[in-house]
Amino acid sequence: ETMAGEDQGDSSGDQAGRKRFNPVVLEEQEKETRSLKSLFARKVKKKCSCGPARIKGLLFGFFPILSWLPGYKLKEWIIGDMMSGLIVGILLVPQSIAYSLLAGQDPIYGLYTSFFSCIIYALLGTSRHISVGIFGVLCLLVGQVVDKELMAAGYLTEGNQTAIPGPGNATAALDCDRSCYAILVGTTVTFMAGVYQVLMGVFQVGFVSVYLSDSLLSGFATGASLTILTSQVKYLLGIRLPRTQGLGSLVKTWFYLFQNIKDTNVCDLVTSLLCLLVLVPTKELNDRFKAKLKAPIPMELFVVIVATLASHYGRFHEVYGSDISGTIPTGFQPPMLPAWSLIPNIALDALSIAIIGFAITVSLSEMFAKKHGYVVDANQEMYAIGFCNILPSFFRCFTTSAALTKTLVKESTGCQTQLSGVVTALVLLLVLLVVAPLFFSLQKCVLAVIIVVNLRGALRKFLDVPRMWRVNHVDAAIWLVTMGTSALLNTELGLLVGVLFSALCVLARTQGAPAAELGRAGELELYEDLGAYKGLRTQPGVSVFRFGAPIYYANQALFKRALYRHLGLDPVKEKSRRRKLERRRRKEEEGGAAGDQNKAEESPARIFIPQRPGCHTLVLDCAPVLFLDTAGVNALQEVRKDYSELGLRVLLARCNASVLDSLRRGGYLEEAGSSAGKVFFTIGDAVGYALALCSQNGNGETCC
Repeated sequence: ETMAGEDQGDSSGDQAGRKRFNPVVLEEQEKETRSLKSLFARKVKKKCSCGPARIKGLLFGFFPILSWLPGYKLKEWIIGDMMSGLIVGILLVPQSIAYSLLAGQDPIYGLYTSFFSCIIYALLGTSRHISVGIFGVLCLLVGQVVDKELMAAGYLTEGNQTAIPGPGNATAALDCDRSCYAILVGTTVTFMAGVYQVLMGVFQVGFVSVYLSDSLLSGFATGASLTILTSQVKYLLGIRLPRTQGLGSLVKTWFYLFQNIKDTNVCDLVTSLLCLLVLVPTKELNDRFKAKLKAPIPMELFVVIVATLASHYGRFHEVYGSDISGTIPTGFQPPMLPAWSLIPNIALDALSIAIIGFAITVSLSEMFAKKHGYVVDANQEMYAIGFCNILPSFFRCFTTSAALTKTLVKESTGCQTQLSGVVTALVLLLVLLVVAPLFFSLQKCVLAVIIVVNLRGALRKFLDVPRMWRVNHVDAAIWLVTMGTSALLNTELGLLVGVLFSALCVLARTQGAPAAELGRAGELELYEDLGAYKGLRTQPGVSVFRFGAPIYYANQALFKRALYRHLGLDPVKEKSRRRKLERRRRKEEEGGAAGDQNKAEESPARIFIPQRPGCHTLVLDCAPVLFLDTAGVNALQEVRKDYSELGLRVLLARCNASVLDSLRRGGYLEEAGSSAGKVFFTIGDAVGYALALCSQNGNGETCC
């Protein structure tokens, strides 16, 4: 494959008037043969080696804080870290309480979750800027699992606080009310999600996030946002409805809402409208003037304080029946083990939650690391987010990940290191120990407004659909399919459908790969698509063809079909036609009707390609062919064999090392002694070689 054919080129150069062909010859490097046994032994030796340096490396690698904390620039960084930690902590107080509703938990558990995740990620994370804590999409997924298990255990309505005894219902025998069982399910899901994430780090399967493209994640987040919005409307209106489950839950919820619209609580509705009128303009001002504001206006906290005071002194719960947060205890509750018996029920749900949480965390980490010029370790990020779920799950916390909104706030307020996360945890600790009971009278509709207002960013993606469609139809289709299935069918199913649809789109791109005939640009060794550029010319007797995709089992038939169409000759049909002509000629000879002229005209050696009269060589440009499988190699062998039977020479050009290796192992290069087995490093070499061979045929006739 290193360019045979030198003898023909050199001998032709000695003949007068013949074009000299100088081939490019490259000698391959000798590859070191490595056995799997030696490779495995070397890796095991490296991983299992023990010594002070190795122990120090493992310790500093697993606890990145040990690397950057000794070099902390106190005078330069402390103010920014303190400011960002304080502001994010203030924002997290109302959001932690609000998103607890979304996860189907009591408000105190949202505060626990934010507190523990901030501390653990500060110890284990490699990103300096991301804020790890409660994330709306994950809260929705946890809440759906919680509702499913509550229904299975017999907690049918929100007012029902005890399980209904029944066959196989072990929960009814436990001294556990609805709230207790809800957090038990939530912590079990969180524990399993963390275990999955740590296992992903151990086996280094971070490549899973590669299959979750930006358009897929954006569509999933938007679809989930529609579901979140739908789930909060009942709190905005003060209507008591159980959360629907199964396929089409969004449509079912809106149907039940319109069916029960007459039961709207006027107090909750008025409060919701007033909070929206305050929060939406303030959020827009924060977004518009974030470059000028040293810190965003914490209007959510102000709204929560004012609404709590109004509800308390106006006695909204007693007088108007408004739903309130209720008792929020201070301090921490004793650790609690996950419910091991629930693991078989929630294992699959926890896997999807783990993948989404990891993908969001790693993508945000890498985005901000690139922006600020440092490097994050994706594998360590999996450990960090995994332990942010495993350890807090014993303290009644639910699943966490990085959150874009709070990360942007953290970055814009001067964050330099994860010390700001420790400051945020101290703010939350103060709330947990002292302030939490003061939110007793806070209406749930206010918390729902906070959730809805924070969905603005995801819902704005609908405005970007026309632009996405103009930029790339495939990415826009992935976004629409993922968003639609996540919202209209089921959230987890939407993610699965999105991944499958993305894979089908990648497969479809190879199925519809561009194929073109190439022409030469002037005297340059540049060959491009004849249909794309003007002024290109073809070499008489030589056709250059390019197929813009790998050739493998799924598209090898399409490759051959495209080649036959562009070249103007299907060898199978042509050979069949020639066989028919031969049979007819024989019959005519037997009948004495055949003449010498008919024999000459109908001879297979003189039947040329209709669109390419006098064509004697086909050059396949293999530069876009990234790989070949067995079917691809067989397809090339069939093309070479079929066309050689018709007198057409097939040459390959610009094959990469992987393709050459596949050709060698597939037996394509076994005929290297003949022109059929030649592989050339440039298209110009292949064309020159074909012309050099043709010039030896005497009188310049084509050698078909």
